[in-house]
Amino acid sequence: MNRVKNYRKSAGLTQFELAQAVGVARQTINLVENDKYNPSLDLCIRLAQVLHTDLNQLFWEE
Repeated sequence: MNRVKNYRKSAGLTQFELAQAVGVARQTINLVENDKYNPSLDLCIRLAQVLHTDLNQLFWEE
């Protein structure tokens, strides 16, 4: 389970805007949000940075 969609919406970003900020296609963000793509560690770190959170909050279950 990941919380990318929740953090993205809280930040007021579209999938396209988030994709541009981290350097991937919008479709990649869609796949990540729907748990259909396992992002690389590098992409996870970039997502966490742009969304102003850490990897634990963004990707690991509580």
